[in-house]
Amino acid sequence: MTTANEVRRIALSLPETEERETWGEPTFRTKNKIFVTLSADGKTAGVKARKEHQTSIIASDPTTFSVAPYVGRFGWVTVELKRVGREAMRILIVDAWRRTAPKRTVATYDAKA
Repeated sequence: MTTANEVRRIALSLPETEERETWGEPTFRTKNKIFVTLSADGKTAGVKARKEHQTSIIASDPTTFSVAPYVGRFGWVTVELKRVGREAMRILIVDAWRRTAPKRTVATYDAKA
């Protein structure tokens, strides 16, 4: 199980990330580009996945993952937080950040890891 606070902690641990409320929900951004959202009730998260991975992510556990409303056509996935493990959620968040952050920032992050 993953909590909204854990999603927040993981996202904000990544370089050049900020939290900003948009549409009444917390969003996590790098360079003003959203890569993770939390629902207002903290029960689900939206994650910017690779379009080519979206189907396999959802197929791996359709009760945990689904196509995100509105932005699903771009690869976004909705995650039921009470059903996903912390490590799986961390991998999804870091991958979403990597797809969104500037290449220079990702390279610096990788060099320190």
